Amino acid sequence: MNSVIKGAGYVLVHTPDMVLYNGTTQTTERIVNPESEYLKEVPQHLRSYEEAVSYWPNQTYIGNVHPDELAEVEFPWYDKKKEDAKRYGKYGEIMPEEEFLFLVQASDMFEVVKLDKEFVAEYRLKFAENPIITADIVERIEEGAQSSEIEHLVNEEHAEGLYFAGKLVGCVKRAHDIDVNLSAHVMHENLMSKASSVLALLYAVKNAGIEKSEVEYVIDCAEEACGDMNQRGGGNFAKAAAEIAGLTGASGSDARGFCAAPTHAMIEAAALVKSGAYKTVVVTSGGCTAKLGMNGKDHIKKGLPILEDCLGGFAVVISENDGASPEINLQMLGRHTVGTGSAPQAVIGSLVAEPLKKAGLKIPDIDKYSPEMQNPDITKPAGAGDVPMANYKMIGALAVKNGELDRKELANFTKEHGLTGWAPTQGHIPSGVPYIGFACEDIKAGRIKRAMIIGKGSLFLGRMTNLFDGVSFVLHGNTAEEEKAAAGVSEEEVKTLIAKTMKDFAAALLAE
Repeated sequence: MNSVIKGAGYVLVHTPDMVLYNGTTQTTERIVNPESEYLKEVPQHLRSYEEAVSYWPNQTYIGNVHPDELAEVEFPWYDKKKEDAKRYGKYGEIMPEEEFLFLVQASDMFEVVKLDKEFVAEYRLKFAENPIITADIVERIEEGAQSSEIEHLVNEEHAEGLYFAGKLVGCVKRAHDIDVNLSAHVMHENLMSKASSVLALLYAVKNAGIEKSEVEYVIDCAEEACGDMNQRGGGNFAKAAAEIAGLTGASGSDARGFCAAPTHAMIEAAALVKSGAYKTVVVTSGGCTAKLGMNGKDHIKKGLPILEDCLGGFAVVISENDGASPEINLQMLGRHTVGTGSAPQAVIGSLVAEPLKKAGLKIPDIDKYSPEMQNPDITKPAGAGDVPMANYKMIGALAVKNGELDRKELANFTKEHGLTGWAPTQGHIPSGVPYIGFACEDIKAGRIKRAMIIGKGSLFLGRMTNLFDGVSFVLHGNTAEEEKAAAGVSEEEVKTLIAKTMKDFAAALLAE
């Protein structure tokens, strides 16, 4: 039987200080133009935590607003406030920066994270009161260091500063004196990814209604890499995050594929479960500090706040078929092969049309498509347009070309089968997977029958190949009962019937 999705967790971490100090647009600007007017303007364009929480797309990401409801909100959204917005949602939460720094320290196994003693005294209790944070995580928080020690580490020992409200409140030390792969900068990036993955894991397990001990394998699909000079990207983020999240019975490994990695990982997890190798696998990923404020220059130029001020994270629990949860159909997998090419029609054909044709389905037979779900509030001011809509137009156009859709219905197709984007531009985070939580709900409620999750990746970024990449899979309602009915009496049931008959026969003989 097909593997099923038991639950998902989606988290955001509001990190305005990291926008200025760790986002590559800003750090690069600081190197090439230290007196940049742009850098001087950044602090005035950073949103408060309350503003980030009340932002409609953020409320959608954590599950408090359905994408259909977001689509009805007048665009643009950056100047619209969601009334009664909540920190916590059905899928996760929007964690404030000051609390997240404690989770970062709790995720540090080599004592490279130092937090200021006064900062710890002021905010530790607030972190501990979070219902998802367990006592063993809180116990990992240290008493704190003197501010003079932290200043020395940053100014003299190449440590990466940790800031809150513009003030230095901690640092991440380098983990090796000369190995650039263990520099403070790399350790900072990796710890932020790991900590946000831990948060997503905690929510996914909770939302799936399972015990932590049931998780047997974890797959991390972020865009960071950890290792030393002898194995630069050796890993393993998955097992490292599982350790902090308390998944003591889990092993794990990392899957990498740029923005397509989450979909690759979902397919791998579903295959591992269906094969019987593991009963429960969790796909997880933390956020990427490098992409904070990535389009900041365009946002400020147009008078907008910097909208890329949150790290994103997600985790999805895939388990054996329980007879109720939505299934991942491994018979309908789209894949961009080495020979596919990079023409848009060829790409969409390989990811959408071909797998459906093999299954005897047409493009309109999929109720909802979830490709690159970037928030257009972020991408349109930067000149990248509405990314999800561009995908839907291509999918619809291919349906018209294949004779599966009348040209007059193209505009309606994008609305009926598409979704408005709401995910932060964290590379891999918006790539198909943000809709999985909603898709499972919509399928269970009978609002849709099928959803296709599409992941696409730009492999040229690694300078190893100019090839494009992409994979897709289809989610649909549970078919366990249908499969049983179609199969008739199983071999196990036949054996049981024979055994019962023999037992009854023996009992009858004894009675005589």
